[in-house]
Amino acid sequence: MKFVKGIFLSMVFSMIPVIVSAGSLDDPASPDDPVSAMYTLEDIYNRLDTGAAGAKRTEFEEPSSGPTAGTGHTLDEIMGKAPAVDDADGADVSDVASGKTFWGLKSGAWGLKTGTGTIATDPAPVPKTGQTTSYAAGDDGNLGEGVAWPDPRFMDNGDGTVTDNLTGLIWLKDGGCMGARAWGDSSGETFAVISQFNEGVDFACGQYTAGTYTDWRLPNFRELLSLMDFGQENPALPSGHLFTSVKNDSYFSSTTRVDDAGRAWGVHIYQSYLINKDKTTTAYVWPVRGGQ
Repeated sequence: MKFVKGIFLSMVFSMIPVIVSAGSLDDPASPDDPVSAMYTLEDIYNRLDTGAAGAKRTEFEEPSSGPTAGTGHTLDEIMGKAPAVDDADGADVSDVASGKTFWGLKSGAWGLKTGTGTIATDPAPVPKTGQTTSYAAGDDGNLGEGVAWPDPRFMDNGDGTVTDNLTGLIWLKDGGCMGARAWGDSSGETFAVISQFNEGVDFACGQYTAGTYTDWRLPNFRELLSLMDFGQENPALPSGHLFTSVKNDSYFSSTTRVDDAGRAWGVHIYQSYLINKDKTTTAYVWPVRGGQ
């Protein structure tokens, strides 16, 4: 009896139509649809590491060989390059100059942001004067306002030049080899001899080889004044400076006195006092390079 029932059920189910969709039987094509283009893990790693743009792979290519050891990156390595939440020191939009984009690290302001702050985008902070002795409460020696000088302040470049790490300016190490000159640009005057210096004329400036650099110029008044240490004298240069042959005398700047075009501003190195001299008289020349 059970056998008969089994035959009956088999016959019933065999009469129910079954529809099966097999899909396309064509060979699959390579995933070259632009929508399916994607970056590799290497692209993502490099974006997080260096900001490289990367390029999406638009077509699938079968690998011709196994991966080369050391060329890939693990997910842990990629995660290690990703930024992390920093609620303590992460910048807020008000901390960044208006219109400047940055990546916010705070948990409540994560991701690409645009600054709204009023911070100057190119500030020119005023450095300390160098004076440390106080003569009255609230004076310069007492308060010591200004940006601290770097340590070391100067760096010998080994080629007859010295870099001031405070300003980034590069000075001729020999502060006296160009001699004392009238301010003008006639033969033998300040601007003429600097032009000759750039052309390779040898003024016997210590270690410096004539013609090494071709962008020397006469410093402006603020640049020349930036060398002064108002806590020093004879010469009024920072303690431990690396310059040679500096004269305790007047040095011209390239800045003209606005109310008298016949006079130029300068500095007397002995006690860092300011001068403005008739351009037909002489003062020493101290070339500089670099600057903003």
